[in-house]
Amino acid sequence: MDIVTGSFGYIGKYITRRLLATGRQVRTITTHPNKPNPFGSQVQAFPYEFNRPSELLRSFDGVDTLYNTYWIRFPHDDQTFESALANTRVLFECARKAGVSKIVQISVTHASPRSDLPYYQGKGIQEKMLTDLDIPHVIVRPTLVFGQEDILVNNIAWLIRKFPIFPVFGDGNYRVQPVYVEDLAQIAVNLADAPSGTVVDAIGPEIHSFKDFLELIADTLSRRTRLIHVPASIGILMGKIIGPFVGDNILTKNELRGLMEEYLVSRNTPNGETRFSEWLQINRDTVGTVYTSEIGRHFDWKPGR
Repeated sequence: MDIVTGSFGYIGKYITRRLLATGRQVRTITTHPNKPNPFGSQVQAFPYEFNRPSELLRSFDGVDTLYNTYWIRFPHDDQTFESALANTRVLFECARKAGVSKIVQISVTHASPRSDLPYYQGKGIQEKMLTDLDIPHVIVRPTLVFGQEDILVNNIAWLIRKFPIFPVFGDGNYRVQPVYVEDLAQIAVNLADAPSGTVVDAIGPEIHSFKDFLELIADTLSRRTRLIHVPASIGILMGKIIGPFVGDNILTKNELRGLMEEYLVSRNTPNGETRFSEWLQINRDTVGTVYTSEIGRHFDWKPGR
């Protein structure tokens, strides 16, 4: 029996699908247990009971492996990186008390407790927790994850469809190395049998400069979008102007710094097989047709939405 956090979300859904295909039994722990269950009776949903650890502990009965995707992209309302870390500790301590044999932690490339970018710092602290708590674990560090339910790539495509111009922050020569979500799921499931302490980057086979990445999307969608070079501060301001109209935080200052400082590229050998350019061509009629709100999906979701 395995537990996947967030099976009704993005990465967790693909890990769950991969586990079920191999004959594993799966449960999920989720913020929204009432969300439509794409797996039906195959996956039982439990709520995150961070404030009631004894209840959370019950969801781990009979569980061998925890696949953890729990984290937040940015603070919203009363959810902060600090509270997410406190919740992570409760989750890991429950897994240890339940005798879980392995935790597969979905992290991010360049995660470090010493990072000055809160997202990457928090992911690094999550990793350190596993060592400090002496829990058998492996760590998967993906770059930029793309797929059908992806938010970042989808929303870039949506903006390119909707607007005649698109900002390129700075010179646009900084690189991204996207990895397909199904490849990431396969890497994570395969890694469950690796020795404790193993750390693997999940990396796609293509590297693009950000400017080339935008041009590829625009060309594939047959859009004559003009790319304009702007300072990072102007790009963030543009996002803040558009954000209220789509009910979302389009891009944070720290996310932009991570992008421009090439946190979404790895020096290791690619282990994902799917090429972003080929996937985009196949999915060109659907990518970016609807804006996907991070706030609406993860923070403010309600039944019927």
